[in-house]
Amino acid sequence: MTTTIRPTGPLQQGADGAASRTYDVCVNSRRVGTITVATDPAFGRAMGVISGLRVDEPDRGRGRGTVAALAAEEVLRGWGCTQVRAAVPADAVAALRLADALGYTERSRNMAKRLPAEPPALPASVTGRPMTEAEYTVWHHDEQENYARSWIARGVPADQARAKAEADHRGLLPDGLATPGVHLEVLVSGDSVVGHVWVARKELETGPAAYVYDVAVAEEHRGRGHGRALMLLAERAALADGMSTLALHVFSDNTPAVRLYESLGYEPTEYNRAKALL
Repeated sequence: MTTTIRPTGPLQQGADGAASRTYDVCVNSRRVGTITVATDPAFGRAMGVISGLRVDEPDRGRGRGTVAALAAEEVLRGWGCTQVRAAVPADAVAALRLADALGYTERSRNMAKRLPAEPPALPASVTGRPMTEAEYTVWHHDEQENYARSWIARGVPADQARAKAEADHRGLLPDGLATPGVHLEVLVSGDSVVGHVWVARKELETGPAAYVYDVAVAEEHRGRGHGRALMLLAERAALADGMSTLALHVFSDNTPAVRLYESLGYEPTEYNRAKALL
């Protein structure tokens, strides 16, 4: 029996050139599942996305998902995509095995933590306060450039990375420090600002949560536990807004950050896999 994918409707195209289409996974003419392919609007037509791959229970374990994923990759090649990504839930063991088999490597992961009822105390040597307008001006310029560079370092073309950085920051901080629901805090040790953290409300699949969009310690102050203190400051901001969950995204090759989050009780919720479409 032959496994194929068959469009369920016309190709959907946006004004910005983004495209998407949902397919039925079929064995001969019998529908056994679904899969969706799209381009990532944050990166343009060069980055494809595979999502929603599902095979009905009776047809699992027969290679249907593998064939559907490979067929979806061919669709994306036809659209001009040079890379493809897929987000896999942390508890989806079979999907993670499939991603491994097809050559998808982990680029980053999403993590989350259930917060304690009481705000954690900061170390006695540091304090936290809101970022000033002057500090925000410098931070915003540097953060946008650093965010773009983090994608460039992972193979994303510079123009696409910078376009994503500009679009993301424009969408998340339309009113700067005055953007509702946003906390931009700095950590102070002695007379020095040693780091910052950006926390804001975000709608996740599991419901509303607080989300760490950026956290960093100034290079000359690293190795002194300030990263942990900044994450405690983030927890305090989240609890002040009535949130019970704090989530974040971390690149997998940032080993110190991954270890810090694990030590603080964060657990993976989703693995972001990617591969080149040769």
